[in-house]
Formats: sequence, C-alpha cells, structure tokens
Amino acid sequence: MGPLLRTVELFYDVLSPYSWLGFEVLCRYQNIWNISLQLRPSLIGGIMRDSGNKPPGLLPRKGQYMANDIKLLRHHFQIPIQFPKDFFSVIIEKGSLSAMRFLTAVSLEHPEMLEKVSRELWMRVWSRAAEKAGMSAEQAQGLLEKISTPKVKNQLKETTEAACRYGAFGLPITVAHVDGQTHMIFGSDRMELLAYLLGEKWMGPVPPAVNARL
Repeated sequence: MGPLLRTVELFYDVLSPYSWLGFEVLCRYQNIWNISLQLRPSLIGGIMRDSGNKPPGLLPRKGQYMANDIKLLRHHFQIPIQFPKDFFSVIIEKGSLSAMRFLTAVSLEHPEMLEKVSRELWMRVWSRAAEKAGMSAEQAQGLLEKISTPKVKNQLKETTEAACRYGAFGLPITVAHVDGQTHMIFGSDRMELLAYLLGEKWMGPVPPAVNARL
C-alpha cells in the first residue's frame, strides 16, 4: 500500500491572473506529486474587503508592474495569459460574482467539470466556457439558473470565509495539509516551497511530462 495522499486546496478567483498560474501548475503536478487537489472557487472581492487589501489595478505602479509581469509569466509558465485591454471595466466594474457563483454551481452539480470550466473562464470566453469544456447547453443553462439560489450563494460565501480563516489577503492561496499540520501559501510563485513541504520534487512550472505534450 502506497503513502496516503496529502490534501492540497487551491482557493481561486477567475479575475486573478496569478490564480490561473497557480491553478495550471497544480493541475500539472496533481498526477506527479502524491496529492489530492481540491479546487475551491472563492470571491476575491470578499477576501479583499475582509483583509483590508486593495487590488493591484487600483495602484498605478502595481498595475504597471503586473502588466509587465504577466508578459514574462506567459512564456515562463507556457499559459496563454494576456492583460485585458478593458482591464478597468472587467476587473473593477464588472467583478467576478456571477462567474464564481457559476463555478460554485459547477462544483456542486458537476465537480468533474470544474477544472475544465474554470480554465475556459480564464481564457475569457465566458459565453462559450461551458460548451468548450464539454458541458451540454442544457447543463450550462441549468447551472446558470442556479447561481442565484441560496445553496450556491451560501457555498461561495462559506468557501470565501474559509479562505479568510486560513489568513488569505488575496488570491490564489494554496493550503497544504501535511502530517497533521496546515500550511497556507500565497501566490503562484511559491510552488517550490509547496514541493518542499510535501517532500516532492519541483521541476519548474512546466514539468517534463507536461512539456512533452505542449
């Protein structure tokens, strides 16, 4: 009998580009490392309010840095991430409440589709996200009808509050449960530290097994 799987939770919001980076890295490693990956759709706006933090887009220097950072990370992580032209409208005005309620509904009703639908939302194809992920139009419509139900609203609220209890002040956060201890790691650039905590080997953001398929 092999060693028990360690649980790793990823709290994320599709408005967070760094969440996408962390998401893809953990999805790539979930079958390489001895982990059970749990995807936890959360609301970054709620975490920001609870912690008193502000989105980097509201601070000009942070916003400019992030725009340049994403250009480099696109190539380093081999993820087709781009800074949206309508950044202020998408990030500040529109927000992610509906999107994250939709993903919460997916996690409740079709958890096996959560990874694919999350990825498609990050690809910024909102109107085709569910279809491209392999979900039928009927399934997608059924989930859209559920995003305003108390069950979905409460689940997203509870997940966001769970992230806050772990100490989140932004997203993504990765929570590793190892040998009876809980470790919260912020950001997408701490995966080497996560590997250390898990006693696993870090092979960069694109491990060889994945790189061969790209």
